[in-house]
Amino acid sequence: MNARSRSDQTRHDRIIGAAMEVFSAQSAAEATLQMIADSAGVSVGLVQHHFGSKDGLIAAVDERAMAVIGAAMTQPLPESPTDAVLEMGRRVGSLLSDHRVVVDYLARLLVDGTASGVAFFDATVAIVVGHWQHLSEIGVTRDDLDLVWAALNPTILVFGAIILRRHIDRHLPEPLATTAQLRRWEESVNTLLRYGQFKT
Repeated sequence: MNARSRSDQTRHDRIIGAAMEVFSAQSAAEATLQMIADSAGVSVGLVQHHFGSKDGLIAAVDERAMAVIGAAMTQPLPESPTDAVLEMGRRVGSLLSDHRVVVDYLARLLVDGTASGVAFFDATVAIVVGHWQHLSEIGVTRDDLDLVWAALNPTILVFGAIILRRHIDRHLPEPLATTAQLRRWEESVNTLLRYGQFKT
């Protein structure tokens, strides 16, 4: 790659990063190319040169976000139901600490109900339902287990933390994305899933 190509790629990536930040703060429908260009430190013309239109830019941002999230979330889950949920939590924790803007963007997609948000939620639920179906087939779950809610409950638990992260932060001594608070969250989820919250 020559110097010009590297420079173009750098600007391309900077625009995607800026757009993800802007789209995370407000819906893509409300954001303007001028806002994104200002955030990236480039002209609107350069944004249009790289992406053609706002729709083209949204598609590129979706693709980047889904690549990052997919790399973290689509690996096989452990056999143990509790370990599977904990592993999902660990993966989300890793995303929160290493890719905060991507997580914020995912939260916006889920809340706004965009086609990308719907597709991601449905794909995640399908993966988790498949995992629970497998566990049911090998006989390690209760006979009366509702497989759909067995999948939805941990998904809600994980995505709820993503969507409500800024509200959760107000109740913690430091942001959820910090190592100490992510560990605290994982331990709390572990306790909830393994033992419940009442004395037996």
